[in-house]
Amino acid sequence: MAFTYNDPVIFAEYAIDTAIACRAHGIRTVAVTSGYIHAEPRREFFAVMDAANVDLKAFTDDFYFKLTGAHLQPVLDTLVYLHHETDVWTEITTLLIPDYNDSDWEIEALCAWVFKELGPDVPLHFTAFHPDFKMLETPRTPPATLRRPRQIALAQGLHYVYKGNVHDAEGGTTFCPGCGAPLIERDWHQIRHYRLTAEGRCPQCHTAIAGRFDQQAGTFGQRRIPLRLNPHP
Repeated sequence: MAFTYNDPVIFAEYAIDTAIACRAHGIRTVAVTSGYIHAEPRREFFAVMDAANVDLKAFTDDFYFKLTGAHLQPVLDTLVYLHHETDVWTEITTLLIPDYNDSDWEIEALCAWVFKELGPDVPLHFTAFHPDFKMLETPRTPPATLRRPRQIALAQGLHYVYKGNVHDAEGGTTFCPGCGAPLIERDWHQIRHYRLTAEGRCPQCHTAIAGRFDQQAGTFGQRRIPLRLNPHP
């Protein structure tokens, strides 16, 4: 079960109660969140979550303050907390908005921080912006703007870097960091091929792939990802 739309930290008590009820029935939970939360409620909230996808909206405090009224550092603190002090499986999503947060230097700084503070195995998703609500004059993110950040992130040493909100099989595929073999091939929300072993390893070189996997892919519908969170990588 995913908690999203809106950020679950604004209905934390309800999300916590629901996550506890889910665990009683063997259902795993994921929080899709901006990560903007104080330390004390953060501990209570993530103590009952199995996974989190944190929106790292940009890598400058200027962006955070002007566009969201928030600040960057609390989000970075949440990411560090999740990775180093919990068992929550954590991934990062950055929505790239043309001329706001898509410069090479900012993406390089973001990727360098992820590598240094979280390590190479935390998945990083670069997703495409489309104009909506109060940003109707801002153009859609061009495909090239997503290709470049992925190349930067891979060059920085990150192992699992993806493109989102676009049809791009390569940008949605999990490649083995050991031998480069395509292991989980995705296009949009479809899983086209799934080649992990039952132990979550590459079948060619036996490199362990970071993640929480079932012993085999599921049989969910088109808009479902056939993976289920498991307490053991």
